[in-house]
Amino acid sequence: MEDRVELIRANMAKAQAQIEAACSRVNRPVNGVRLVVVTKSQPIETVRAAVRAGATLLGENYPEESLAKIEDLRGEAVEWHMIGHLQSRKAKIVTDHFAMLQSLDSLSLAEKLERRLAETGKKLPVLLEVNVSGEESKFGLPCWDADNQAVFFLTVEDILRLPHLEMRGLMTMPPLDEDPEHVRPFFRRVKQLQMKLQDRYPQCRWDELSMGTSMDYAVAVEEGATLVRLGTAIVGPRIYKTP
Repeated sequence: MEDRVELIRANMAKAQAQIEAACSRVNRPVNGVRLVVVTKSQPIETVRAAVRAGATLLGENYPEESLAKIEDLRGEAVEWHMIGHLQSRKAKIVTDHFAMLQSLDSLSLAEKLERRLAETGKKLPVLLEVNVSGEESKFGLPCWDADNQAVFFLTVEDILRLPHLEMRGLMTMPPLDEDPEHVRPFFRRVKQLQMKLQDRYPQCRWDELSMGTSMDYAVAVEEGATLVRLGTAIVGPRIYKTP
């Protein structure tokens, strides 16, 4: 266990150094970027080690899988973010147990969350997941050209009318590419979209940009990311269950 803790701590230090270097290159304050340690498909022992190593913000993709981890670490100073696609029927898990939903990708899901939150009187910070690449395999509200951006803004207005959802910004998953420079334009599009939203809807907070993973987070930080989601670079490869 101690070896695992030290390895994760060292990986977090390396990532933080890369984040600081990226901030320095573009004259950004380093305290404007937070590290989300992604623990999806990781055993509870690894999640415990990450927390002991200093991780305070954990990202999960699968609601049911996350419940045992959340219960095990109850009482720890940990903030849980749902970063994966969320099915409406699993909305209750997120409203009951998560501090933020980073992957709000439809009006129907927003309305389901709103109904659940209205019952409990809680509010939930959310990020809109946006698809700026046009990839059909990606989730997210389409907004890669002028036509679907027009529809996107109408959807945003409908979501902003839901009083129990607290809008905080945007999240995206760019195309997979071994060269981070190839995905820089997509991060830049999200930053530009954030600026448009700030102008159109100044009553809301649009300050968070969740973008960048283990392959490309330094470039994402250079383009304005405030949340970077790192899994493999921090806790190692995912552990998949065999049938």
